[in-house]
Amino acid sequence: MTRTSFGRRGLLLAGTVAGVFTLAVAALAQQPTPPPSWAVGRPDNTDAAKLAPVAGPPIPTPADKLPGILGQLKLPKGFNIEVYASGMANARSLRQGEKGTVFAGSRLVDKVYAITEKDGKHEAKVLVSGLYRPNGLAIYNGTLYIAELSKISKIDNVEANLDNPKLVAVYDDLPKDEAHGWKFIGIGPDNKLYVPVGQPCNNCMPSDKHGQIRRMNLDGTGVEVIARGVRNTVGFDWHPVSKELYFTDNGRDWLSEDIPEDELNRETKVGQHFGSPYCYQGDIPDPEFGWGHSCSEFTPPVAKMGPHSASLGMRFYTGKMFPKEYHNAIFVARHGSWNRSKKFGGDIAVVQLNKDGTVKSVTPFMTGFIQDNNYIGRPVDVLVAKDGSLLVSDDWNGAVYRITYGKPPKMAGMQ
Repeated sequence: MTRTSFGRRGLLLAGTVAGVFTLAVAALAQQPTPPPSWAVGRPDNTDAAKLAPVAGPPIPTPADKLPGILGQLKLPKGFNIEVYASGMANARSLRQGEKGTVFAGSRLVDKVYAITEKDGKHEAKVLVSGLYRPNGLAIYNGTLYIAELSKISKIDNVEANLDNPKLVAVYDDLPKDEAHGWKFIGIGPDNKLYVPVGQPCNNCMPSDKHGQIRRMNLDGTGVEVIARGVRNTVGFDWHPVSKELYFTDNGRDWLSEDIPEDELNRETKVGQHFGSPYCYQGDIPDPEFGWGHSCSEFTPPVAKMGPHSASLGMRFYTGKMFPKEYHNAIFVARHGSWNRSKKFGGDIAVVQLNKDGTVKSVTPFMTGFIQDNNYIGRPVDVLVAKDGSLLVSDDWNGAVYRITYGKPPKMAGMQ
């Protein structure tokens, strides 16, 4: 072969490779961009295409605007509401320390807040920043536990160190999936830390590390899975008498505007499976994963909480301020729907129980966060304060409200 012919063939080969590469790049460029996780499974029709997660205001609502919002909220006769604290972007999960400090986590910002009181005024300040989705909080014997997307840390003797908190790692064997990756945590009657791991998707077959609730010792050892089939719980608490675990769970999206409903579940023994992704709301087999299964195989919810209501934080009422009918009832923050043409939820519901722990009724308690099918606020968590009042976080306005019963309280000053 002559040098010239070799050179020509080399040029032809190079040209062919370049052409193939160019075609490959062009083909990749023409491929549609994968949809965000929340849009996976969305029906291909005009009405569904209009629906998407509702973004809240980027900054907290100014304090002087909050009374106008509270004036649109409705409570049963005899109950009052006031602003407890404001100025906390994306305030979500709530806990209270022994000395009265209220802590608030967040999901969309990097901060955990501390709310203190002095001379009748409540002041919110940043306790710690630089975290990643620090949604979940728990407190025990003065130690504050903080759950980020993929790890849990603690601050010992937190109320004595509000100006100089020191984070210490506790547990980091958690998935890093963004979808349903934020955590709600709690410490049970057994003095163990409970941590959920949601499904990393709208609706899929989860790995053996997802769709569950784990519990562990407070130092992160002795981890065990105590519940499966949990799509995404962002709120749980223990019955004051039976000590059984009750938890909210968000149903899948895009099956319909009216189904499935969110769930309130009750764990009566370790190891129960609550249905997802095979069955939702206890009686609807999933169109994709329900084949070969019956909903009777799984533990049904004790209550249906409404279609796409985003039932999040919940607490048993253990205070003494409210009337007797509310004692040991459950207050549930329903954040409100987004994948529904007519929004549902956006309220605080009260769940009344029978003596055997089953549900007697689910009724709205505080309403008004939805006005003309738009949000003016979105409740996330509830907390029974030491004085028996009920605190409610609102991540839309970056505020915490206080609900009391009886004579209206003097409006606490705020900063």
